[in-house]
Amino acid sequence: MKIDGVIFDCDGTLVDSEGLAVEIVLELLAEAGVRLSAAELMPRFHGRRFATVVDELCQAFPVLDAQALTAHFRARTPVVFRQRLKAMPGALALVSGLEIEKCVASNGPVSKIETCLAVTGLLPHFEGRIVSAFEVEAWKPDPRLIEVAAQRMGVAIDRCLLVEDSLPGVQAGLTAGARVVAYRMSDLQLGALVGRVTRIDELSDLQALL
Repeated sequence: MKIDGVIFDCDGTLVDSEGLAVEIVLELLAEAGVRLSAAELMPRFHGRRFATVVDELCQAFPVLDAQALTAHFRARTPVVFRQRLKAMPGALALVSGLEIEKCVASNGPVSKIETCLAVTGLLPHFEGRIVSAFEVEAWKPDPRLIEVAAQRMGVAIDRCLLVEDSLPGVQAGLTAGARVVAYRMSDLQLGALVGRVTRIDELSDLQALL
């Protein structure tokens, strides 16, 4: 691949945060009297804007309050992440060894992204190279987030490689015109996009592609 810059998703790609986030939401739901399993919640959650997930939950369970659920999630997440969050296998070795431009593009708020990267030792490799959907007001699958990430690196979008673990992220990258690597994604998850992306099971596989 002739690539001059790599754009990384954060949750589930660089850091193993999605399972912890689902645990937090399940706890908050249980406290409000709503019982769901991780298997029921994860498909709603994976790679999607948190506000959309909250809206859907509140529609399904009127006892929930969207503002309170969001506020409690945002308050509880940093505490749990600082105690338990880990980098995905091979993430630190990969980003520390990359000699081309790199950045993070995530649907999460800047504070959450920075917490995730700091706790796992990844933040020094992305100083000034973090793009949040809240900053650009565009959430995956909107391609705008990926386009801004490429601009932040000063790299043409068709010379960028996006590393993603969710369908909305893959869709955003392809629509923007980037090359896309699907990390730990199945044929079922990718659907019609199977032939348009390169799949890897380990982040260490990415170095060989580059």
